[in-house]
Amino acid sequence: MKTMNYQERITSDYKILLGKPVIKGTRITVELILKKLSEGANIEELLSMYPHLKREDILAALYYASERIANEEVLVTKL
Repeated sequence: MKTMNYQERITSDYKILLGKPVIKGTRITVELILKKLSEGANIEELLSMYPHLKREDILAALYYASERIANEEVLVTKL
């Protein structure tokens, strides 16, 4: 399986939605895509709801989120 380069589809610019990561050329945020998927929408439904999205955009959003979590620092505090 080929590793995705999400930078081709995801951008973050402080002038657009205060820098939230969005699908390039849109105001559709990675957050919105993840939220809709978590609420039970599938890829086909998202493509229908947002006609300018492509399947690769949704997969890029998922990959972006997984990369962000994978590189997250975890702080452990003692109780």
